[in-house]
Amino acid sequence: MTSTQELDTTKLVPWLEAHIPGFAGPLSYAKFPGGQSNPTYRLDTPGGAYVLRRKPFGALLPSAHAVDREYRLIAALHPSGFPVARPYALCSDEGVIGAMFYVMALADGRNLWDGTLPGSAPAERTALYEAMVDTLAALHTIDYQAASLADYGKPGNYFARQVERWTRQYRASETETMPEVERLIDFLPRTLPPQTRTAIVHGDYRIDNLIFAPAAPQVIAVLDWELSTLGDPLADFSYFLMSWVTEPEGRSGVLGRTGAATGIPTIEAMTERYCRATGRDGVPNLNWYFAYNLFRLTGIVQGIKKRIVDGTASNAQAEASAAQVYRLASASWHFAQMAGT
Repeated sequence: MTSTQELDTTKLVPWLEAHIPGFAGPLSYAKFPGGQSNPTYRLDTPGGAYVLRRKPFGALLPSAHAVDREYRLIAALHPSGFPVARPYALCSDEGVIGAMFYVMALADGRNLWDGTLPGSAPAERTALYEAMVDTLAALHTIDYQAASLADYGKPGNYFARQVERWTRQYRASETETMPEVERLIDFLPRTLPPQTRTAIVHGDYRIDNLIFAPAAPQVIAVLDWELSTLGDPLADFSYFLMSWVTEPEGRSGVLGRTGAATGIPTIEAMTERYCRATGRDGVPNLNWYFAYNLFRLTGIVQGIKKRIVDGTASNAQAEASAAQVYRLASASWHFAQMAGT
């Protein structure tokens, strides 16, 4: 049996040769850091580089790790010019490497992890953030029906379905009773906001899921579409804005770092730019949306914690990530109270 980190190249190489035009070994590979949910690898050959993304090995929760949905979406978006990596092939035969996977082109650019952009000048920070919000707005204005994605998700009641889904996912991976999560499970379904638009929703839109051009403030690829569906675009936009209410921690958080001195746009400036690009006249009070996003993250991280118990977590940092579940639940309940519990 292949380990949770290794790929069985004896069957993989012949499959790649058969399904990717021009592919020829020898093949070497390395697992990217991160990728706790769907492990992701760089594949190198003398002729070029590729990316392989697979489901984890082992027992999985229903509907989780849907790499086939990811592949379908990027295959639909790529012809439109929206920045996604070029898709090559999907393999649903688990006999090749032990799990379903797909292969796409390597987007050769910058992956920025720290939302404070410590190595950038203020003007570049502004341009990078404007590129981020412009790309998100572009996603939300794509005609999903014309892209053959009308059945990619249900068109209405997005938050109701998502709250139900993440409650179910949380219950399926629950390892202990957390009072704040119990309160959220009661609060969120009772206070659902109305949905006024339907769009393609990425589901995890943040700076480290983007690849930027090597020397320009331009998004050349949006990565990690596992949670994508049709839904309320305010779910994506409010999730993106979570960085503005999150302490700088070396990841996406920029709380207290915005304004003219740093060049990082304020939450108001981001909202105005997004609304202008999407034809909105504003956004509703965001506290409920922040509570929802943090509840969803609680469910995701609880799943990581459960995989540690089961011995299938794919990332060496999974244990540290699992410790965040208490902090996420507490922060979610804080915003729920601000929204008016």
